[in-house]
Amino acid sequence: MRVGWIECFAGISGDMLLGALVDAGVSAGLLQNTAAGLGIGAELRVHSVVRSGIRATKVDVVERVPEDGAHTHSGEGDDHREHGEHREHHAHAHGRHWPEIRKLIDGAAIPEEAKAIAQRAFALLAEAEAKIHGIAPEQVHFHEVGAVDAIVDVVCGAVGLASLGVDQWRCSAVNVGSGFVNCAHGRYPVPAPATAELLRGAPTIAAGPVMELTTPTGAAMLRALGCVFEPAPLTVISIGYGAGSRDPERFANVLRLSVGVTAARTEPRRFPQDQVVVLECALDDATPQVLAHAMELAMENGALDVMAAPVTMKKGRLGTLLTVLCRPEHEGTLEQLLFRETTTLGIRRREEERVILERAFVTVETAYGKIRMKVASAGGETLNAMPEYEDCRRAAREHDAPLRAVMDAARTAWAESASKAEA
Repeated sequence: MRVGWIECFAGISGDMLLGALVDAGVSAGLLQNTAAGLGIGAELRVHSVVRSGIRATKVDVVERVPEDGAHTHSGEGDDHREHGEHREHHAHAHGRHWPEIRKLIDGAAIPEEAKAIAQRAFALLAEAEAKIHGIAPEQVHFHEVGAVDAIVDVVCGAVGLASLGVDQWRCSAVNVGSGFVNCAHGRYPVPAPATAELLRGAPTIAAGPVMELTTPTGAAMLRALGCVFEPAPLTVISIGYGAGSRDPERFANVLRLSVGVTAARTEPRRFPQDQVVVLECALDDATPQVLAHAMELAMENGALDVMAAPVTMKKGRLGTLLTVLCRPEHEGTLEQLLFRETTTLGIRRREEERVILERAFVTVETAYGKIRMKVASAGGETLNAMPEYEDCRRAAREHDAPLRAVMDAARTAWAESASKAEA
């Protein structure tokens, strides 16, 4: 089995990944042609640099010279932003909405595998930003990661990654850095909110100089690859070092990418994991109305899921086992809610690991309007797509139509769009 091993001891960003790919053997010409083919006025410049004694490859995204002779060098792109520093490239001033970027990638003349990686990376970014700002993914307006250099980083990175023919990607713990960073929405602690959301469940460290070491684009690319965050026995074939723009003293600001083979014959674990907290309590004196109210409030206060199952308790009493699944950061809030809203005298808690699928939202057009589809995938393969219930319920009421008809229409629209994408 062919395995890729990404070592993020100095973090990861879009241009570091491009540099590591070229240094590991991916054709620079392939990536340069990909950038030019996007039609957004950008080209790649590739050169060698030294970072704390390590020779590495640096890839810069440069906007082509317009008629007036001016040009913008976007070499720092989505790379590390030092503590308190603004990025001043004009490409970052406007950004793009997620549907605009999706359309751009759909029209790109690149392999389908690469297109899937790039779409998945931006879909993950859109989901993360939507959650942070409390809006729908379709409404997300990318600032830094919607600029020319970031789009080139993602699309060219996807093409380079796909060209390596790797069966499984693995990754070390990710160094996120420390300090603060200035973003479009203000001054944030490192890791930036989108980066923190994308790396949730992944092992992270904070070491080295006070600066942002992992950017949202870098984190999204790791997630889009479905990286397993653990090493594997590997016979290394090639090694590449990709440089960041900064050169801190006594700190090798590089990303190392190794490609090799493993003799493991077991089926590779394709699915990422995360950690959740399970809260449970058994109730024998709660009315259905009280249970329904508590379950609804739990979902509104951060629960990932809530379940109620009938059980037989001591002395033959019939009761309900109430189970709440949540992130560790919501545990305290939900414990207080269960004590306040139910009659339980105690709550059992435990931490568990989940094997999960990557999720993304895709909007389809139907006779009942726009409906979001929740698409679940692993390793670039779509395994499930379901219409979003709230969208379907709203559309059914607006059009006085059966809910089932709206959901069927959304599934049909999704199937047709998926077939066109494969054609």
